[in-house]
Amino acid sequence: MNPAPQIFAVVGPSGAGKDTLIRGAIVRRPELRLVRRVITRPSEAGGEDYEGVSDAEFADRLARGDFVLDWAAHGLRYGIPRHELSGSGVILFNGSRAVLPLAASLLPGLRIIHVTAPDRILAARLSSRGRESAADIRARLSRAAFSMPDGIPFETVINDGSLELGVTRFLAALQPVSA
Repeated sequence: MNPAPQIFAVVGPSGAGKDTLIRGAIVRRPELRLVRRVITRPSEAGGEDYEGVSDAEFADRLARGDFVLDWAAHGLRYGIPRHELSGSGVILFNGSRAVLPLAASLLPGLRIIHVTAPDRILAARLSSRGRESAADIRARLSRAAFSMPDGIPFETVINDGSLELGVTRFLAALQPVSA
């Protein structure tokens, strides 16, 4: 029998570099598995590797119980497909700080990695993506200080330097918890 997977929710403000650090970690440790989220955004919008669906298709899949976790943010719906969390090994998903209490109750043993960076770095990264207006960027930065939910332990990764340094810090956060 395979051991249960070790599941990590990777959360943090927009522009913190969550997807970049996850991709870098997988390059260095190819056995890591990334959950392919379902998002109500056209697949052509770019960014992370995700499954783009319509609002109606998302609602149908939610009603069928296809998602172990779902949430709304930034005018979009996000879902973590149940089948993506099967098997063994280390599984990562890009999540939302707002649903961590629910995620922790649904996924026993869930570990949280909070990726963040100083506001000036977040603003520069958001601007360089070219997906948001200046007003959208200001709104995202105002939410960047969102505090983590009480009672849920997490590791923080400050992503304020080179990609190499960020990935090294991220991989350190994936290490087993000391007893």
